[in-house]
Amino acid sequence: MPDGRLIVLEGGEGAGKSTQARLLADALCALGFPVLRTREPGGSPGAEFLRSALLSGEIDWSPRAETMLHVAARMEHVAKTIRPAIEAGSWVVCDRFHDSTMAYQGHGLDVDRGMIAALGSMVGITPDLTIVLDVPREAALTRLRQRGAPDDRYERLNEAFHLRVNEGFRAIAAEPRHVLVDASGDIAAVHAAIMAAIHDLIRSVRGP
Repeated sequence: MPDGRLIVLEGGEGAGKSTQARLLADALCALGFPVLRTREPGGSPGAEFLRSALLSGEIDWSPRAETMLHVAARMEHVAKTIRPAIEAGSWVVCDRFHDSTMAYQGHGLDVDRGMIAALGSMVGITPDLTIVLDVPREAALTRLRQRGAPDDRYERLNEAFHLRVNEGFRAIAAEPRHVLVDASGDIAAVHAAIMAAIHDLIRSVRGP
């Protein structure tokens, strides 16, 4: 069985990543691909344990320690979930990956980006395509209010932090194997843009 692929959806709070990850996974299934949808931090028992520690706000982690915990969760996620799925031929759709650490801890919390890049290389896997969902902060806040769920510790951080994160994602989106998608439209329009973005990746597997 041929190896699968890893597609990552990135973006700040309220960008619609979870909704679009679900729609993308459903669309890939409809095309006949075996698909695994997962998330970060989390995606395996050990990584979900670290997710609770990172998002609850019960511990005021130092930025560098927080970064290391995200990377540890990612290594566990890759070892236990992502790599086995890809090797079995599945297409993995992941809500957040390495770029979130670079945007949130590197740009948002000013952790050394060279250190984050070095840690990322140790994870040992690179997404085939990363789609960065970009939405104005005002629209994101409206979506978060409408969602009505309790805020996690990142969502509770100040506006300056979130603006730095969003600028970080825009810079990251210029890197190879990244596509920036305007996520300010309705759900169907954003999904259509994502499907257009993965067209070449699908064609590389199936042919014209």
